[in-house]
Amino acid sequence: MDEHKLDSRRTIFIGLAFLSISAFWQMYDNVVPLILRKTFELDESLTGMIMAADNVLALFLLPLFGSISDKTRSSMGRRTPYIIAGTAMAVVLMNVLPFLDNGYAAAASPFKFASFVIVLGLLLVAMGTYRSPAVALMPDVTPKPLRSKANAIINLMGAVGGIMYLGVAAVLYPTDKVKGLAHVNYQPLFIVVSAIMVAAVAVLLITVKEPKLAKANAELERRHPEWNLAESDGSGNEKLPGPVKKSLAFLLASIALWFIGYNGVTTWFTNYIDVVMGEGLGGASTCLMVATGGAIVSYIPIGIVASKVGRKKTILAGVLLLASCFLAGYFLTTIYTSINAVMYVCFALVGLAWAAINVNSLPMVVEMCRGSDVGKFTGYYYTASMLAQVITPVLAGTLLKRISYRVLFPYAAFFSALSFVTMCFVRHGDTKAESKRGLAAFEDMDN
Repeated sequence: MDEHKLDSRRTIFIGLAFLSISAFWQMYDNVVPLILRKTFELDESLTGMIMAADNVLALFLLPLFGSISDKTRSSMGRRTPYIIAGTAMAVVLMNVLPFLDNGYAAAASPFKFASFVIVLGLLLVAMGTYRSPAVALMPDVTPKPLRSKANAIINLMGAVGGIMYLGVAAVLYPTDKVKGLAHVNYQPLFIVVSAIMVAAVAVLLITVKEPKLAKANAELERRHPEWNLAESDGSGNEKLPGPVKKSLAFLLASIALWFIGYNGVTTWFTNYIDVVMGEGLGGASTCLMVATGGAIVSYIPIGIVASKVGRKKTILAGVLLLASCFLAGYFLTTIYTSINAVMYVCFALVGLAWAAINVNSLPMVVEMCRGSDVGKFTGYYYTASMLAQVITPVLAGTLLKRISYRVLFPYAAFFSALSFVTMCFVRHGDTKAESKRGLAAFEDMDN
């Protein structure tokens, strides 16, 4: 394994797991609130509570299965068994949901609603079993000095998964097709997304041989003990030095805060656009697709900037831009009565800001540990993000109900600004890399 050059082709294949996960969650965040509100006629608070259930489960499942997969030994590797099993269960369960939704719309009954909630819960468990293992696969097989560069590619793949869903949703459910309908059948959308998930994981299994790659990377890391920030306590366990632990705490707080703001918008945006502007799923999906597209085209320019100013400053700039765009979103959606070109520009900048934040944050967390604990530290990252996403659907939903839907964007801007403050106290995981071009800018940004 070459410690100085990233295998971009292999990293793209590894990113297929994240592509499938991102396609699912983009659909979940967009469609499930509409089903709960329109088919089952739940109010915003109850909808928010149900939408927060995945994050409550994730608080326990992601660190648990990240740690369990760290200890797993199989012929397929540590992460692959969970990716296969989790995807298989999720694909079956997710296609039951629209069937139950359509059945309830045709003839409502408490049994059908209870069945929907139970299947939804099982689906969330299935997704929770393999998210951390899927994300931990990249650090497992990638040398530490190359992980930021690799994470840029992984984020690109995740963005591609999100934009694939949004494109399908925009084509299948344009505003003029669904406006005025008493009930919308989402079964075709769920079928297409499940097909994307299966195809992505199948290609991953064919192209990435985890045990061989992980063994080679582990041998490489043993030859470079200087890469580790963690210290051994003499018993085989790893201990973070005090200053590193403090930086990790502030970084995790920052992650939680910007997810509170960002996920508040992604969870409620389809309902927000419906109530405030009268636009349907197609219009909302187009805006979110523009944001995802903005992220995709931003990764390489962000790499150039980060190579000159460093990872921390890149994240801080992204957070400021995110807060500014959310404030602009408030005025654009309350002044105008339909989606327009200026809104698309604003959402493209949201994508740029989110890319600046996401590319640089996960590697800062996982590089504070040794290879044996990558899954556990990946779980820490997701614990912070999921704790935020437990809070924000309920909190934002309650504010929308009790105050006004128009509070959504100011709410998101406020928490994004708070994350800027906590990020200022992060002292580790940021080195000013030599100026390079393109994705190569991410290669040497690790501490």
